[in-house]
Amino acid sequence: MFDYYNFVYPFSMRILFLSLLIILCISNVIVAQGEQILPPEGKAEYRHRCNLHKNEIGIANAPVYFLNEKEFTYGFHFHYIRNIQNSLFGIGIGYERIFDEHQHQTIGIVGSYRIGYFIFNIAPGITFEKEEGIETEILFAAHFEVAYEWDIGNFHIGPVAEIAYDPEDIHMALGLHVGYGF
Repeated sequence: MFDYYNFVYPFSMRILFLSLLIILCISNVIVAQGEQILPPEGKAEYRHRCNLHKNEIGIANAPVYFLNEKEFTYGFHFHYIRNIQNSLFGIGIGYERIFDEHQHQTIGIVGSYRIGYFIFNIAPGITFEKEEGIETEILFAAHFEVAYEWDIGNFHIGPVAEIAYDPEDIHMALGLHVGYGF
């Protein structure tokens, strides 16, 4: 008998990782070309935007859709990122909680890449799930997130989209990201 789960999911994760890698490479080329055509004041503004804060604390609220279970629930995401000086990259930690019967919680390391007002985050980690108060499993998880930000002083706000994988399910979220840089 054909095992759809073991055939499709590993293949789809390879496609997802490859797509993300291609997006990062293309965006780096776009940024490099953009710096060549920007006037000097544009370059200074762009560099200022990329090195705005050393640290960031962010939260995201979003409805979450589980693909296998075909149901919606509420999710909350928190992260702390330390931006690498004179770089578009940052590293930190993240926590996600999905409020449903599984009591889904994920903790992981966050890698961040900033292109102007777009932020791409990759967060490998582990997921803990509980059913009826009993811890059932600890699983590998991977989160991929993209956000667009508008600055309001040290705060930034904007839409966020996320797709997350663990061996039992894939979930997607579209919501609001709010952050504070310091």
